[in-house]
Amino acid sequence: MSRYYYCLLVAVALLISCEPSNEQTTTQSIDEIKSDIVSLLDKWHVAAAEGDFEAYFGTMDSRSIFIGTDATENWSKQAFADFSKPYFDKGRAWDFKPFNRNIYASESGTVVWFDELLKTWMGTCIGSGVFEKTEGQWRMKHYVLSIKIPNESVQEVIKAKGVQDSLFLNQYEKQ
Repeated sequence: MSRYYYCLLVAVALLISCEPSNEQTTTQSIDEIKSDIVSLLDKWHVAAAEGDFEAYFGTMDSRSIFIGTDATENWSKQAFADFSKPYFDKGRAWDFKPFNRNIYASESGTVVWFDELLKTWMGTCIGSGVFEKTEGQWRMKHYVLSIKIPNESVQEVIKAKGVQDSLFLNQYEKQ
């Protein structure tokens, strides 16, 4: 009888250990993943510069979020696309040139987060975001664009935006 229970225990242990994981993994190396993301981000920025609406928004996941430089700019993909469409329709939206990137990947190789310094019409900005690979495709899930402010200039910026911040915070607190 003890041999029966031992065999049953081994069989259950084998079944549990063979259960498929919910987490996907990739066979790509970290260097291959980083190369894919660099290429994807470069194409994404070029799509904006050339006014290619489909390529730009095709990179973003259907549930992706874009956070812009203004406190009110926390957009779903659809809201950001609606806002951006008139700029793309002119054949050129914005032209951001990346000049430094850091890319990190999860152990499974299916989630990547990054930051990038950008030359823009606003001066130096930083973009940061998250990509997820699902069904063999990288999709941007989240992107944040921020204007870089030198520490020496922070007091001037605080003073310049004081009235707008006050109005925004009053409106926000009423919600």
